[in-house]
Amino acid sequence: MPNIGIPGLILVLIIALVIFGPSKLPQLGRAVGQTLKEFKTSTRDIINDEEKDANKLEAKETEVEKKN
Repeated sequence: MPNIGIPGLILVLIIALVIFGPSKLPQLGRAVGQTLKEFKTSTRDIINDEEKDANKLEAKETEVEKKN
């Protein structure tokens, strides 16, 4: 995948400005930022849940081994 570079980035920003207008662009950026934040939080929660489940399973296995 080729890099966009500075000229490509400027072109994308100009096109976004023309399509959405100067008043909607900050709102769009804010919405994208909030979406990414929620996605990151959800991903972190899923990973933590998986780690908790793994720790519980490991504790049960250890408990079973001690009984034997």
